[in-house]
Amino acid sequence: MKEIRFRDHILPLKDKLFRLALRITLHREEAEDIVQDTLLRVWEKRETWPQIESIEAYCTTICRNLALDRNAAARNSNLRLDEQMDTPPLGTTPFEDLSQKEQLETTQRLMDNLPELWRSIMLLRDVEGKRYDEIAEILSISESQVKVYLHRARTRLREQITKVERYGL
Repeated sequence: MKEIRFRDHILPLKDKLFRLALRITLHREEAEDIVQDTLLRVWEKRETWPQIESIEAYCTTICRNLALDRNAAARNSNLRLDEQMDTPPLGTTPFEDLSQKEQLETTQRLMDNLPELWRSIMLLRDVEGKRYDEIAEILSISESQVKVYLHRARTRLREQITKVERYGL
């Protein structure tokens, strides 16, 4: 049994939890509320901490489930992929700025159309940088399923982006 302290082991996860919640809900305020609810739920279950194999996976799972529940209730999907796009980089033309903005919006729209499990795997792997075994533990699926679903999600996203670029659909 290992000793887990809230301040040392759980509180440092709040930024990761926030990014995950934000990627799912697409609203900063909701993501903040979800992180707060996650930390509260974890605290309420503090008696079970010694039996938990990975406290990070435990917290991430709770956060993901709360975010999915809120997202299903609110049906949010309007935030762009990158908030830094508000300020265009120096030396770009207005046409390049508009083109880049449209590409990000298209990619976000196409990602929103992916199955939820695929999208979650892509976010955890490509945005959060989680390992396959961590993703498998968080989502309660096998590591091979993570790899298969990630490949399918990337392939479908690539095909849809190609279709949009070629045909404007």
